[in-house]
Amino acid sequence: MNSLHRILLLLALAGAPVFAHASDAQDPWEEFNRAMFAFNDAADTFVIRPVAKGYSTVTPAPVRRGVSNVFNNLLEVRNVFNDVLQGKFAQAGKDSGRFLVNSTLGVVGLFDVATHMGMPRGEGEDFGQTLAVWGVPDGPYLVLPVFGPRTLRDAAGTPVDWVTDPKTYIGHTRTSYEVKVAELVDTRAGLLALEQDIGSDKYTLYRDIYLQRREYLIKDGEVEDSFGSDVDDFEDF
Repeated sequence: MNSLHRILLLLALAGAPVFAHASDAQDPWEEFNRAMFAFNDAADTFVIRPVAKGYSTVTPAPVRRGVSNVFNNLLEVRNVFNDVLQGKFAQAGKDSGRFLVNSTLGVVGLFDVATHMGMPRGEGEDFGQTLAVWGVPDGPYLVLPVFGPRTLRDAAGTPVDWVTDPKTYIGHTRTSYEVKVAELVDTRAGLLALEQDIGSDKYTLYRDIYLQRREYLIKDGEVEDSFGSDVDDFEDF
């Protein structure tokens, strides 16, 4: 995901434990980041969330699920690209199989047939994760207007993520924007049920969860808490 819904995705993780707070070295641009976070949060509060609520209200659940399936299926192309670059050839085969099955039997991805055939959807891969596997340090935490939270390494990988996203190649400009808006609204609608009161300093919580989530993805589920013990089943909490 390469738009504002990166921030919104963090709502889905609000119940996950945060083992350590980001150090000052990880967030040296905090003043700028807080300003961008406030802008994004206002955009969500007054524009994106109301639209998502309206979409969720008027659109039947099976239709919303089908739309989400289509977008998830398209992301398999990016997943396969990064699987190969990271040397995860078995995962590349699984993700390729999912894309082929869901694009055909699943009617261009409307139905997640692959999962029912024993090929569940993975966590997903992006070029920021690939750079991490190649040894590129994460760099400072950064919040971009509209695009949301990144590390400097993730921001550098974003152009490659665009290139490997099939939606980038929609030839009609208006249609391209409509698809991107639809993806954002669909993702935000999926997070409505996960919202909760998370305290006064949302910026700090979202930052720490984002950085922890990125570590989890890069290490394929193996994270370490502040006491030094490995936590392999992060999503079970």
